[in-house]
Amino acid sequence: MLTLTENASTIVKDITSQPGLAETAGLRITSEEAPEPTFAVSAAEAPEPGDATVQQDGATVYLDQAAATMLDDKILDAAVDTAGKVEFALGVQA
Repeated sequence: MLTLTENASTIVKDITSQPGLAETAGLRITSEEAPEPTFAVSAAEAPEPGDATVQQDGATVYLDQAAATMLDDKILDAAVDTAGKVEFALGVQA
């Protein structure tokens, strides 16, 4: 199952705890099946039917079925650049 670094957990919590979002809000990762898989990341009020849910250190991430399969052995990291843009990175679990 996908795991999150401490930085990723903190950033996901910051994104999903904005005023007006539901208690069930999380970060949703979807994937396009292609020769080179791509991922889309967005805030979601709740999981879609069939989504896998990852909860770690108070952060919630929803994964569509394709993303859940592709990210099963990955670690999600995140950082904020000098312009305030969030950047996500994937690593392989040891």
